[in-house]
Amino acid sequence: DDAPFEAAELLGGQLEAAGVRVLYDDRRAVSPGIKFNDSELIGVPTIVVVGKRLVEGFIEVKDRRTGERTDIAMADAVSALLAVCEQ
Repeated sequence: DDAPFEAAELLGGQLEAAGVRVLYDDRRAVSPGIKFNDSELIGVPTIVVVGKRLVEGFIEVKDRRTGERTDIAMADAVSALLAVCEQ
């Protein structure tokens, strides 16, 4: 299913246009677990997961420092993530 990749690419582009540094992991042949591990290893502070819940209109945001996970409506993603980046 290409929908999560397309949505993630669109979201990444919108965040970059707003001045946010984005690392988009577009590796399709790699499992989510490996992607999560790699993001931890390189120290990504905020991890955005565009996955299974996209069909319901939600993405997951994880704060690497606290481990807190939050579901955010895709429609509110840009403004919510900009607020996270300002913290």
